[in-house]
Amino acid sequence: MSSSRESNDMIDVGGMLRGALKKWYVFAISVVVCMGLAFLYTRIHQTEYLVKANLVISQDDATSSMGGMGALFGSNALVDDEVFAVSSHTVYKKVAQKLGLDQLHHTRTGFLKTRFQYTGYPVTLQYPHEIPDTLCSTLVFKVKADKEGKADITVKVKRDVIAEVKDAKFPVTMKTPYGVFVLEKTPDYPKDENVKTTITLSGYDDAAEFIAKKVLVDIASRKSNVIELEMESADTDYAKAVLNSIIEQYNLRGLQEKNTTNLKTLKFIDSRLELLGQDLLSSESTIESFKKGHGIVDVSSEASYQISKKGQFEAQLITTETQLEIIRMIKDFITDPANKYELVPSSLMGGGEIGSRALDSYNQLLLRRISLLQEVHPGNATLKTLNGQIDALRKNIIESIDRNTESINIKLRDLRAEMGQTQARLGSIPSQERQFRDIMRQQSIKEQLYIFLLKQREETSMLLANAKFKGEIIDEAYAINEPLGLGTIPMLLIAMFLGIAFGAGWLYVKKLLRNKFESREELETLTDVPVLGEMCTDRSGRNLIVTPGRNSSAVELFGLMRTNLQFILSGQDDKVILLTSTISGEGKSFISINLASSLALLGKRVLLIGLDIRNPKLQEYLDLPEAPGFTEYIAGNRYTLRDIIRRNPVSTGLDIITSGPIPPNPAELLNSPKVDAMFAELRTMYDYIVIDSAPVGMVSDTFALNRVSDATVYVTRINYSTMKEVKFFNTIYRDKRLNKMSLVVNGTHTNKGYGYGYGQKDND
Repeated sequence: MSSSRESNDMIDVGGMLRGALKKWYVFAISVVVCMGLAFLYTRIHQTEYLVKANLVISQDDATSSMGGMGALFGSNALVDDEVFAVSSHTVYKKVAQKLGLDQLHHTRTGFLKTRFQYTGYPVTLQYPHEIPDTLCSTLVFKVKADKEGKADITVKVKRDVIAEVKDAKFPVTMKTPYGVFVLEKTPDYPKDENVKTTITLSGYDDAAEFIAKKVLVDIASRKSNVIELEMESADTDYAKAVLNSIIEQYNLRGLQEKNTTNLKTLKFIDSRLELLGQDLLSSESTIESFKKGHGIVDVSSEASYQISKKGQFEAQLITTETQLEIIRMIKDFITDPANKYELVPSSLMGGGEIGSRALDSYNQLLLRRISLLQEVHPGNATLKTLNGQIDALRKNIIESIDRNTESINIKLRDLRAEMGQTQARLGSIPSQERQFRDIMRQQSIKEQLYIFLLKQREETSMLLANAKFKGEIIDEAYAINEPLGLGTIPMLLIAMFLGIAFGAGWLYVKKLLRNKFESREELETLTDVPVLGEMCTDRSGRNLIVTPGRNSSAVELFGLMRTNLQFILSGQDDKVILLTSTISGEGKSFISINLASSLALLGKRVLLIGLDIRNPKLQEYLDLPEAPGFTEYIAGNRYTLRDIIRRNPVSTGLDIITSGPIPPNPAELLNSPKVDAMFAELRTMYDYIVIDSAPVGMVSDTFALNRVSDATVYVTRINYSTMKEVKFFNTIYRDKRLNKMSLVVNGTHTNKGYGYGYGQKDND
């Protein structure tokens, strides 16, 4: 490769910048479009602010003191559940109901400016309260009212108009397939102003889904119990109301769950108190009847010691049997299939040796299950896991009850044995007294149970009265002062830079996708073939533009081309110039005609001969009359060489030989020895011979004429010749298949001016 070719591997930054500047209109259009879109965005898009709120989830004492169980489930898992509860559809639906978010208002405030209004909107909708509960589609009420208060109202569902009214006075009644709606003015309706407002009405479920898209709920830290709520909105009052209402509805729901447990406990205690009350009445009646029937008043003085000892054992028996009774009640409740997932009454948790921690843990798991059931399907994986944990804990509790029951029974046997010994020593005490003591002991058990349940009832009532919210508010909803996004000026500046980048990108992609070169400079980077000259696009519509006395950019460029050609034809006998191209349409014949005419202007004797005998154009381009041509001369002996030579009436010193009729055997004619003899004779007659030959990319005729030529001018055209053609003539040049080959770049653009500046061009 040549040194010029090697230099092409370097990036020509200056050339790239010059090329970009010549495409200034691309950048201008791109910048204008991007800035226009940015301006429209700033007009349409309302400035939004970030509103935040924080709450901490309180952990119950039972949960925090579960020991191994707490390590198993972890408080973080509980907070994850609470995040799900805070962001639940049920909570959002209640928020929409409380704040009336089924009805949203957007009012036109200027050119392409629309403002969302949580309060202060000019027109409101009145409708039956049951409509948002059942509404499945979104209704859009478009209201346009003039200064006189006459309104045009259109009701749409998606793109379908379902109701319409013109020039109506408020209040306006709209009858639709979804119900009857009344539009009324509000106290904020402006006076003597046009009003354009849109009211969007949706069901509470859709309103809840809209809130879910706008509100972000997450844990502040994986090691904390704090939940963050965030919402972006153009109306900070609206966002604050939504976040505060979410927290309120979540706390009310948690409070209701806690109260549900305590209410069930109260119900259980009341039922047990009623039964024990009946038993106590029955015991008192039995004691009264027994005393009357047996005449018993007091214990005899002589048995006081034994009776005192017996009383101690009885007290222990009462305590032990009370414990056993409570344990049995717990077991009966838990093992009852009807109570499989029912909360254990808190009244049973304080008695017995199994303690309250396991039962508290059991109730906490049940509460989580109740909360989760409101949000998920019964087949949910999390619910199944929770059921398994509940069943395992219930099994552990039952096993613990069985162990305690066995231990208490052993203790009871021991106490009763001691009692038997004591009773044996009281043989002198009447059997009636012993029966009386037994009755009194049963009554004492019932009295203690009754008192115990009364105490539990009071404690449960206190829990109901002092119940607190699960989520403690750290920060009520507050707005960040700095608006989100960018302002108008930064947005326009970014759009301007993006426009420049898009313009450059478009030019780069276009360059990658195109398969044609656009300038002489670009062609010179693609080939080692020397460039003889270039030719600008001529708008005159004439085929012969180089004539005596005429001056133009094209004429000047042909003069430069002629000068460069004279350097190539340096030999004394170098006279024959062969013009060709790769394909038709590249301007080969136009260049041939005018290059020959430019040579003739030097006062030289020049011959232009058309040897594109398959598709002759010379006679048509020069508007010459019919006459014998080259093929007729070569194919027969009827005409002499001077018979086929014509004088050009426009350009003195320029003669022409046309190609003649199209022969059936063009290749054989061009390879005829008579052609060599003809050119030998013509060399003696003319200073320059210009051959307009066939395109080498289509036929091989031109290669047959290389033997009679001294130099080859290869014509190519910008934005027409493809990279494939460039590769083709590079191969011809590398293989030296044409003599002294040089290029003419056709179709360039010249700068304005005249004289020496011609030949400089702008990229197309």
